[in-house]
Amino acid sequence: MVDFIDQEKGLYGVEPICEVLPIAPSTYYRHKQLIINPQLRSARSKQDDILMEQINRVWQENRCVYGVRKVWKQLLREGITVARCTVARLMKVLGIKGVIRGKACKTTISSDLDAKPLDLVNRSFAASKPNDLWVADITYVWTRSGYVFVAFVVDVFARMIVGWRVLKTMDTSLVLDALEQALWARGRHDDLVHHSDRGSQYLSIAYTERLIEAGIEASVGSVGDSYDNALAETINGLYKTELIYHEGPYNTLEEVEIATLGWVNWFNNHRLLSSIGDIPPVEKEMMYYASQGESANAA
Repeated sequence: MVDFIDQEKGLYGVEPICEVLPIAPSTYYRHKQLIINPQLRSARSKQDDILMEQINRVWQENRCVYGVRKVWKQLLREGITVARCTVARLMKVLGIKGVIRGKACKTTISSDLDAKPLDLVNRSFAASKPNDLWVADITYVWTRSGYVFVAFVVDVFARMIVGWRVLKTMDTSLVLDALEQALWARGRHDDLVHHSDRGSQYLSIAYTERLIEAGIEASVGSVGDSYDNALAETINGLYKTELIYHEGPYNTLEEVEIATLGWVNWFNNHRLLSSIGDIPPVEKEMMYYASQGESANAA
């Protein structure tokens, strides 16, 4: 509106134009004065400029996926005091918003084996310490050269992704490779439970034998329960929303691998998770080990 007045004021004058447009001449002149002398702007406007820089920085640093709540929480973690409603208002001004999750995809091909492990979790996805309970699942990714499949192994305590693999086939080697990475990263732990859905890959002889060899007790979801592996499916959903749908599509399996590596690193070390107190998984685990050290010293 101000630009229009600037263009036409030589012909009609400012006041006659403002009589037609919904703007007072004083508002126009005030706007022009602030352009010449920005220091005359209100304290709120100046503060908004500073906050918008910080909000945009947090949003950019977190893969442009954070919504109002996550941006607000991260600002508070950094010692920047701001109201959530202010973050919402300024994100709207900036034209930025968080990603929205879509529908879950189905990749489970149930096994017909009669003898299956019991459901030791029973939809209670809680752990008292790291390496107490792992959950595993598979999802798929469309690329311009065909579908690829991604397997994740997640430590329930802090939602840490401890193993993952990308392959063109959804067979036992896919989930075995993800498990091997988790075992390499975490080592052997007594009383560790591994939970998955009833997919044939997880109930294969090779996978079952590897769990036994590693001293891990197997658990599979119950029949007819859509929430039998809900936590692993939640991680899959975040992965698809924050990376695949947000930054894709990808051309090749190799591109998906590189992108997944970056996302997993960000997820484990930087992403705030409301389920663990709005902190990153690595921080949750560090707090646990620090408390264990304090307990040992006290003893």
